[in-house]
Amino acid sequence: MAKRAITVDDSKTMRDMVSFTLKGAGFEVLEAEDGKHALEVLGQGSVDLVVTDLNMPNMNGIELIRALRAKPNFQATPILMLTTEADGAKKDEGRAAGATGWIVKPFQPDKLIAVVNKVCA
Repeated sequence: MAKRAITVDDSKTMRDMVSFTLKGAGFEVLEAEDGKHALEVLGQGSVDLVVTDLNMPNMNGIELIRALRAKPNFQATPILMLTTEADGAKKDEGRAAGATGWIVKPFQPDKLIAVVNKVCA
């Protein structure tokens, strides 16, 4: 059975690029345009991987990570931040919230897959 992932980004183009990359690696991919929508999409279900942007309207990536980590079925789920932010303080805030990894945009598809394979092993 294919692993499931969700890509969360307010940019449709970025969601499409991440989705295309993950589907090429064998994932079934869900999409959401912000953290609030991601929580709705996930409902009571779970995924094997979350890839989220940081800066989004309604609910940003850090808030989404905190909300997911509060749910029992997401406490061990790998969550990658995929963002233009490279600031050390933001990375520390992401780690403190429960992010598994941090990738700076623009991303290289092979690098994304390498990180995904590492955290989903």
